[in-house]
Amino acid sequence: MRQQLNRISTVGLVVLSLGALLPLLVFAVPAMLSGQVQPREQDEGTGAHIFQLSIAALLPVGLLFLATADWTRPTGIVRRLVFPAAAVVLAFGILYYFEHVY
Repeated sequence: MRQQLNRISTVGLVVLSLGALLPLLVFAVPAMLSGQVQPREQDEGTGAHIFQLSIAALLPVGLLFLATADWTRPTGIVRRLVFPAAAVVLAFGILYYFEHVY
């Protein structure tokens, strides 16, 4: 049961990290590349809400992953965390650049 929960949480981490990255790749990156950034609106839009919900959901899923991980094999844990962590860092990097440069 513990291994199954860990596998599910691993998939959840990947899906949620991609859920945080994809709205930025769909909305922010094309706007930055074309140079046609829309003026800011009152509501941030659907992409921003998807990003926020994905980041918020990463916390409980990440805690479940860490709670069910097999700590006798730490290299396996780190290997499974590399892609989600890189996707989240990339998402925050794109967001920072978009907010401060454009």
